[in-house]
Amino acid sequence: MWLRWCSATIGILAVVLAGTGCQIIPDRGLSCPASDLTHTGFNAEPRIRFGCYPTDTLGTIFLGRNLGSHGYYYTPFEKDGMVYTCRGGHIDIIHLRIAADWTAYLVTEAYEHLMKNDPHFSFGLAVDRSINHVHISYPEDWAQLSPEERAETAEEVALAMGPYLSYTMTTWHEILTWFGFKCVGVATEFPSAFSWEDSYSNLLGTIIAVRALGDTEHSYDEAVTIALDEEMDRLGIQSAHVAKRASARVKGKWFTGSALFFVDVKKRNFDIGLSDGMVTPTMLNTVSQCADAEPLSYPVPNLDALEKHGFSLQMEIEPHEWERNAILAVAYPDPEQRQRRIDPAVHFARIMDHVKQEAVTKYGEAVFAHRDMGVYETAAKNQ
Repeated sequence: MWLRWCSATIGILAVVLAGTGCQIIPDRGLSCPASDLTHTGFNAEPRIRFGCYPTDTLGTIFLGRNLGSHGYYYTPFEKDGMVYTCRGGHIDIIHLRIAADWTAYLVTEAYEHLMKNDPHFSFGLAVDRSINHVHISYPEDWAQLSPEERAETAEEVALAMGPYLSYTMTTWHEILTWFGFKCVGVATEFPSAFSWEDSYSNLLGTIIAVRALGDTEHSYDEAVTIALDEEMDRLGIQSAHVAKRASARVKGKWFTGSALFFVDVKKRNFDIGLSDGMVTPTMLNTVSQCADAEPLSYPVPNLDALEKHGFSLQMEIEPHEWERNAILAVAYPDPEQRQRRIDPAVHFARIMDHVKQEAVTKYGEAVFAHRDMGVYETAAKNQ
């Protein structure tokens, strides 16, 4: 799971450097309106954050309505942990913030490369060793457009690329952890891979980021804080006590263990939007404060804006982790045709089928969120 143990080990060592961005005087690059960042960019990749499980165990912090102020760079006013919402179940605010910041960062990266006519760029997490390659095909008339037309089109295309790349990257990290990835070479993150709130939290982070980047009045950190609070209200966020109690009620059934390195999550949500383009949250029907609440599903990012303007994109993941051979063997069943890169558009469905088969073998049919009577099966449409 996304930086659960990695951040706890190396996050303390991370040094965040202030830089210049919208102003000459160092202000961490975020004093301008969030909408300007698409053009100006960030000064550094998103920072590492501490993580926790969705379980009522030692190391998990449960939060209520007060989530503090978002900070792309370090801020003591940001609050991170696990919340419970009536329409989205448990949501990992750490995952959400990480996905949001990577989305924003990749939007600005995409815009810069589009304006330079670059056919390729790459990126990757510091804690993973995979390299994400992005290949861009441009429309034939791209060079003939005026600077203003190119900038306007590039912004629209970048705002589609950022969430797509970020969501794909976070999903890949979950796949890595399922196959036993060890961030610092000590303990595998498998026990929490695809836990019941992960993908939904990651996806929501991309949505929050895009909304924030459209804010013409507030800085990026302020815009994310506002968008996050608004969406938590929409989802029906509950108190920290309710969030903790909801998790405690499924102990022994959805998870076992009492502390960080001794927790095994048995309830997993493998919905990454492959079947219907939506991700459905895992919810408990035992939370009295949320009686009759319907789940709110979110659409996964798509590249329709690229097709609209005559662009096309291919993302390839080049794994360098110890687990790469096992994953590549699943992606390419025929050894003679095996390659060294993963094409998410082609291979994620095959890999996820394998993951779900392994999950049933290990945990039985109850591993699936929608099989449990305490979880809603049908997703409500966005309202």
